[in-house]
Amino acid sequence: MGRWRPDARERLERAALEHHPTFFRHLTDKREVLFAGEDDVPAYVAQLTADAPASLNPMTLIVEQLQFFAAARFEGRREQLRLRRAVIQADEGLRERELRKISALADAMSTGFRDRGVDSLTAALAAQIAVTAELALSLHPV
Repeated sequence: MGRWRPDARERLERAALEHHPTFFRHLTDKREVLFAGEDDVPAYVAQLTADAPASLNPMTLIVEQLQFFAAARFEGRREQLRLRRAVIQADEGLRERELRKISALADAMSTGFRDRGVDSLTAALAAQIAVTAELALSLHPV
């Protein structure tokens, strides 16, 4: 049996969001708290894209996979996501990091679509639609 509870990252993020002015003064890199665990999201989404049935067109794939992804990622976290968004919007460096994260996600999805035989323009547009939808869901989770 471990000494520490297994949800340390979630507790740290929650503390950062609830007490952000004081909390962030004591950290050298607040981005690591708010973006912890998100570096592997592009690879995860790329894998979901690769594993999807070949018969799915990009938009159907987005709708089906986005529902799965959103349920796993946003379920029960509405208030935490709202606070996270407010903290990110209040800091230029965090906004820049969030945009880089979204761009990396779109690039991974676009590559995944092209690997499935989708032309480059359709792949890029579908990927942008998907990340826009993901962003909208993070702002207004269902």
